[in-house]
Order: sequence, then structure tokens, then C-alpha cells
Amino acid sequence: MEIDKNVEMLTVDQQELHPSLSDNEDPLLSRSRGIFQLIIFSIIGITTFFIPFTINDKSTILFDHIASYLVNDLHSLAVGLLFLLMAYGAIKPIVTGKYKESITHAILSFAKVAGLILAGLYVLGMAPDVIMEKDMMPFLFEKLALPVGMIVPIGALILASLIGFGLLEMIGVLMQPIMKPIWRTPGTSAIDAVASFVGSYSIGLLITNRVYLQGHYSTREAIIIATGFSTVSAAFMVIVAKTLGLMEFWNLFFWSTLIITFIVTAITARIPPISQERNDDADPAAQALADVKGNRLGAAVELGIETSRRSSNLPKIFWCNFKDGLEMAAAIVPSIIAVGLAGLLLDKYTPVFEILGLVLYPFTFISGLPDPLLAAKGISAGLAEMFLPALLLSEADFVTRYVAGVVSISSILFFSAMIPCILATKIPLSIPKMLIIWLQRTILSILLASAFAHLAIAVGWIG
Repeated sequence: MEIDKNVEMLTVDQQELHPSLSDNEDPLLSRSRGIFQLIIFSIIGITTFFIPFTINDKSTILFDHIASYLVNDLHSLAVGLLFLLMAYGAIKPIVTGKYKESITHAILSFAKVAGLILAGLYVLGMAPDVIMEKDMMPFLFEKLALPVGMIVPIGALILASLIGFGLLEMIGVLMQPIMKPIWRTPGTSAIDAVASFVGSYSIGLLITNRVYLQGHYSTREAIIIATGFSTVSAAFMVIVAKTLGLMEFWNLFFWSTLIITFIVTAITARIPPISQERNDDADPAAQALADVKGNRLGAAVELGIETSRRSSNLPKIFWCNFKDGLEMAAAIVPSIIAVGLAGLLLDKYTPVFEILGLVLYPFTFISGLPDPLLAAKGISAGLAEMFLPALLLSEADFVTRYVAGVVSISSILFFSAMIPCILATKIPLSIPKMLIIWLQRTILSILLASAFAHLAIAVGWIG
């Protein structure tokens, strides 16, 4: 059948993540188990990530409650676990020799070591007074590094329910008809796009790079996906929302950010420099085989069941996701402290972000933000580290905080992690081109996010 052929083609790239079934297993029993797992784990993932619960007068999503309990009620344990993560993240590039690969890797490796040392000095009370002010290291460590260190691994563990048992693949197939006309990418990129958004930019880039090298994407398509869909994970979005005081409107923030990000991607795909990239170097046969024909809903359901059916080793699936979360937290947290502190010091004692913010000022001004210069200055810091706008604008008015949150996610590119990750792939994208794409995405995100924020307030969706 046509659906069976489509399902077979679409599951090729998923088999590495989903252990094959035993040859002796009854197909009917395995199919029943696949349906059961698909339903149960989808419910668990959706409930945990998107339904707020009120506990101790605090309303937020369930896994944020768990992470908050660790940070607030088991603070000493959380700090100990965080230092183990940071030590691993700082030492690993040295032991593996990754710091030798390029100047960028060397700088990032140095930043991780510096972050570990700074965190140690802070906890021991030995840090210089200039960085012990409450809006410096205390804020970075207690309000950012510690929650990130707890939320990312827990979020990655829970994400297995959303991405490991067929729901992701079902959404990908159902989205395929709109991918080419809107984002100018082939149908199979739907799975890549959703995986990048709900998973992590590093995993998303690995998938994009692999599929690009296999000839399924042209150069232009690979760049569109890498710079347009590879956002930070949903777990990081929670940190941004918490820092900016937006968790009360979590679902509104999450879904509007997703939509705005994808609208911006549709626009940047049609303008230089992306529109000028090669679009004739993909393998036509590979792209044609990936297009679903016939009953799309049926193909989506069958692919979801088949993916779930192959997910037979539950401990391995959850452990692999948890391990990925630990690796990501270990790599990100020490660099967040070092780069974040550098950004805060630059903001407080130099005019760097004021100068960069002048480029964005016309757009924050026409967007009707109450303090457009402050907003432009804070948002511009996102080029160095995606968390900096949240840190610098955490005390601003609601509209500015919302816009800063959306832009920090939707702009995609930042020097502390994302740009080096792209440089490590085979996707031909230079730093100057990435800077232009960052500016385009930031400007478009400011305009769209501010328009939506004003609309949401006017119609009563907020406050």
C-alpha cells in the first residue's frame, strides 16, 4: 500500500533512536503496545508540558514545580548537583581535546572553565565585590544557572514522552503539505522542524546536518532549517518565561513564540542572504521518496504507531533523553555564567549594547514599547547570549518583557552556543551571513511580538 511505503521511508531516520523489535514478537501484540504507548505517553507529555497545576498557591506546568522544589526546598543538593554538571562541562573539552578544533571552541572552552571558577568563588563568598552585587553573580547563579541546571535534565527526561513514542512523527507528517509553500523546505523537514523546537538546537542541527549530507536538503533548505527552526528547547523557554515573570501566561507565551518564530522563518527564507543560496544541489530522488501520497491522516497515524512500536526499550529511551539533558546542561551552564557575567558587566560599565541597540531602536520605537531605547539595548544583548535580554529586561513593563522573551527565542542565533554549533556542521554558513540573519530575525520578531502583545492586552487574553 502507498501508506505503508510512505511509513517505511519516513521511519528510516528514526530507527537509530527506536530499538527494533524482537523477531519472535507477535506483530499484533506489538501493534497493540505501540498504540497503547502512543496514547499514554502523548497524554503524559502534553499534560506535563502544557497544562498548569496550582501547588502551594503557585500555578505553573508540572515539571517546573519539580525543578522549583529542587532549587528551593533542596537547595544544597541542587547546588551540589549543579557543580558536578559544571565540572563535567568544563573538563570534558579539555580531556577530549575539543578546544583544539578551532578558535571558537577554544574561547568557549575557556568560558566554561571561567564559569566554573566564578561559580566556586561566588558560593565560597570569595568573589570580588564588583560581581557580588545582587544583579550580578547572585542573580546569575540563583535565578538562572541553578534553575537551568535542574530544569534542562528534568525537561529532557519528560520530553521523551513527546518525542519518543510517535507523537512527533505524526505531527511532522500532518505538517508536510504546508512546509514547501510556506517555508520552502521539503516535506520531511516538518519532523526536523518540530524536533528542533521541542527538543534542542544541538539535536536539531545534528539531524539537519545528517539529512543535508544525505542529499535530502539543498544548501538553501539546510540553512533555512538551521537558522529558522533550531531554537532552544522548551525547557529553556521555561527559564526565559520564569526570569521575565511570564509563567502565568505560559501557554500563550509558548504557542505565540512558536508561531512568531515560524512566521519570521517564512519571511527570511524569501530574502537575501538565504534566498540567494543554492537550491539545486539536493538529490531529487531522495526528496521525492519522502513526500507522502494518499491518505495523509492515515499515514500519520501509521507512522506514529510504527514509531511507538519500535520504542520497545523504555529505560534506554528515557535514559538517552536524560543523558542528552545532562550533557546540554553541563555544556551550557558554565558558559552562561561566564558569558552572562561578561554581558552584564559590558551593559553596566560600557556603551557596547547602547551602540548596538541604536540599530534596533527605530523598530522598538515604532512598535510602541514604553521605553524603546531600553528595550533595544536589552534585546541587542541577545547576540552574545540568548538569556541576556531576559536578565537585562526582567524589571521592565509587561509588553517589553514579553517581546524580549519572544525575541530571545525567535532570533535563533547567538554567540555563546548556537553559532559555534552551526560552524561545527557541514552547512556552508559564514559568521557575516549569520549576523545579517540574526539582525533580520530580531527586527521581524520585535515587530510581530509587540503587535501580538498589544492585541492580546486589547482583547483581554492578558490581564
